Amino acid sequence: MDSLSISSTQNPRIKHLMALQQKAQLRRSEQQIVVEGAREVLHCINAGFKVITIFYSPEIFDISALPRSNCELIKVTTQVYEKIAYRGSTEGVIAIVKPKQVTLADIELGSDPLIVVLEGVEKPGNIGAVLRSADAAHATAVIVCDPLTDLYNPNLIRSSIGAIFTVPCVACTSAQCIQFLKEKKINILTAQLQDSEPYYNTPMREATAIVMGTEATGLTQAWRQAATAHIRIPMQGSLDSLNVSVSTAILLFEAVRQRLT
Repeated sequence: MDSLSISSTQNPRIKHLMALQQKAQLRRSEQQIVVEGAREVLHCINAGFKVITIFYSPEIFDISALPRSNCELIKVTTQVYEKIAYRGSTEGVIAIVKPKQVTLADIELGSDPLIVVLEGVEKPGNIGAVLRSADAAHATAVIVCDPLTDLYNPNLIRSSIGAIFTVPCVACTSAQCIQFLKEKKINILTAQLQDSEPYYNTPMREATAIVMGTEATGLTQAWRQAATAHIRIPMQGSLDSLNVSVSTAILLFEAVRQRLT
């Protein structure tokens, strides 16, 4: 049974929800994040995240489409939902969720893990797209080094279509990540133009970390020196690089191809 119905955009609960959407500091201090969209909320629930509150518009969304949980359910009018909808969609459901703080020690490596490492990648949309590719390739984890954005930024959650909940995602420093990979004897393949081999000539069947930097500055020297091998995607046109999420997808699925043949 619903505990509350809200019809005013000035309601304090609505204002709090919008503040969580907009302020990373508030998300961190309250340990609450905002998840919008039916697929995203479903992935979140199925991945075992604790859902605190679900806001939904019954005119748009059938709440019975989600698994039953002990969270608070709040009905909102269509007008209120249009106010709180971060992406201007009509899916009709938004949840407040408690995030999980995943560390390097929490990653279950298994045999021959396949890991994506992102150094200094700032745009939430790029990280979200990388997470989607990582999920599709069944990668072991995504490690974001020296993060410049909140891993639970609403734009990141949206662009990942919920993959932030299905793929273990860790934030740490580059030094911590390098030490972790070396201790676990995971090959470090750095994507770079200089002193590198075409990616398809590099073995990826064993434990592998694919390390990506930004298009503007590439990887820092620490990663170049730590690398087991340097790899590149040969460019056939006038430009010398691809978007980081596209490059990551290409390299991930080369690893998948090698492991399936």
